[in-house]
Amino acid sequence: MLPAAGSDAPPAADPVGRRRPALSPSRASDFKQCPLLYRFRAVDRLPETPSKAQVRGTVVHAVLERLYGLPAERRVPATAHDLLAPTWADLLAERPELGQIFGEGEDPAPWLASATGLIEGYFALEDPRRLQPEACELLIETELPSGVLLRGYIDRIDVAPTGEIRVVDYKTGTAPREIGEAKALFQMKFYALALWRLRGVVPRQLRLMYLADRQSLAYTPDEAELARFERTLDAIWQAILRAGRTGDFRPNKSRLCDWCSHQAVCPAFGGTPPDYPGWPEPDSGEETMLDRAD
Repeated sequence: MLPAAGSDAPPAADPVGRRRPALSPSRASDFKQCPLLYRFRAVDRLPETPSKAQVRGTVVHAVLERLYGLPAERRVPATAHDLLAPTWADLLAERPELGQIFGEGEDPAPWLASATGLIEGYFALEDPRRLQPEACELLIETELPSGVLLRGYIDRIDVAPTGEIRVVDYKTGTAPREIGEAKALFQMKFYALALWRLRGVVPRQLRLMYLADRQSLAYTPDEAELARFERTLDAIWQAILRAGRTGDFRPNKSRLCDWCSHQAVCPAFGGTPPDYPGWPEPDSGEETMLDRAD
């Protein structure tokens, strides 16, 4: 059955403990970019082989999360570098398929060593010994008044003694041009809206930290802006539901198609999509680990 926002929406979990579909920043961005890409990822769940850069970003995120789990005086570059190898080993044990990014006989050591530059980039931007985050890699979930369920992971939340909230997101790529920056800001507004609805407080600052080129961008939202953004998410979700009822997820060809893993089954490139399996049950909107490592 197709879940609908509003009074007809099913409960958040069914008898076997599954959650109903939610909207995440990554899946909302997918639908805006190309409805068929959303379908391939959220409905068909077509496999995608992550890039080495994506997996490296996942490792760096995990290292920074572990770093903040240590006493403040130990949060120094040498400690972070020492965390790289065991963090990668743990991730690989948890998800052995990540090892597929390497060719047969390829030594992963140079790839892992390349993450040291990102860690150094982080320390060039701030001193973690002076910070005590409220949370790292926090899963947030909230339902908007319209019934849309929002779900996502926040890299870090800082709360000042006076109560102001700062949302921090690590980016392991370089600072983006116009399209990339708009996508990153969309993600941050999503988190700000979710926190506003959960806590009743608009975050004071949204901070994007680009570790590769050691740049930091800050943005200050306000209630009126987040209210408008909420209406945007409502509209996106209603469009997703309409497409979900019929299976009419249309491709939107753009220069971003050059990075798509699904051209072989995309009609815009002469391919044939798999038969539409119907609306997923459950979790069509949940972010994956690699979604959070951009």
